[in-house]
Amino acid sequence: MATKSYGLQQTIYGLEQPLLLSIIIINWNTRDLLADCLASVATEIAHFPSGQVETLVIDNASSDESVSMVQAHFPWVQVIQNPTNVGFAAANNQGMQMALGRYLLLLNSDTNVLPNALTTLVNFMEAHPEAGAAGSRYLNPDGSLQPSCYPAPTLARELWRLFHLDRFYAFGVYPVSTWSVSTAREVDVVQGASLLLRHTVLKGVGVFDTDYFMYTEEVDLCHRIRQAGWSIFFVPLSSIIHYGGQSTRQAALSMFLQLYRSKILYFRKHHGAFAATLYKMIILAATIMRLLLTPLAWLKKPTQQHQYLTLATYYRRLALALPGM
Repeated sequence: MATKSYGLQQTIYGLEQPLLLSIIIINWNTRDLLADCLASVATEIAHFPSGQVETLVIDNASSDESVSMVQAHFPWVQVIQNPTNVGFAAANNQGMQMALGRYLLLLNSDTNVLPNALTTLVNFMEAHPEAGAAGSRYLNPDGSLQPSCYPAPTLARELWRLFHLDRFYAFGVYPVSTWSVSTAREVDVVQGASLLLRHTVLKGVGVFDTDYFMYTEEVDLCHRIRQAGWSIFFVPLSSIIHYGGQSTRQAALSMFLQLYRSKILYFRKHHGAFAATLYKMIILAATIMRLLLTPLAWLKKPTQQHQYLTLATYYRRLALALPGM
């Protein structure tokens, strides 16, 4: 693939930004997946002008020798080793504050970058100065489509989603499976597993809100980007494989509760205390419905029974935790 000619100097925060692209990867105990991710990144950054891409791995106190693996096999990567797990938002902020690139790519450690995914995103941003952020198309390991962009959360959309009404009509989600894979679309939110940000945007809107330890931090950031007058795009010609939930699976129940804690925080922050209370009531109603349907799990296959019963346990814990969220 022929590389594009880029202008490589830009002043941001009063400093020259001499690089084109900074890739920021947060890791917590995903050593083998991180190795695969970095190998795919190495292949793709070869398409860029020499010396114009930097890669930073922020490690949140992993105990699986992730850091030594990166140092031994990927010496071109800058590694920042946190003594404790500071969370996804705070770790990304570390990377964004260190980054020297005109564009900052937030990339999950449980991803594989597919051919031309990075050049496609950067070329798109270069061609669309109105774009503050752009996201890739996500694929599951089997090649099937994985949701990666969403309409902005509202109480109506969350109610629709929690009661699984999108299977009848797409309102809480986008009908991405019906969209052309060759056409970029303006969207409200793109997920943070492969999210390209224009560095100048951060000067105006700031980085992640660290009140979000995990989840919803990119929804909050996308909201602020759109409020500042920038557009956000889903760019399906840039594709990645996203394994999904590899870090959070290590603490599944606490991460399940954290998901809803973060969503409630979003509504409280952007729509007020009353909206947050209404959202809690919607969650509680959906939780009660799920628990009432739990006996139907015994009609499922044994493997599905376990999944349904485990999820029921999580929802019972959620119902108990809701008042304090």
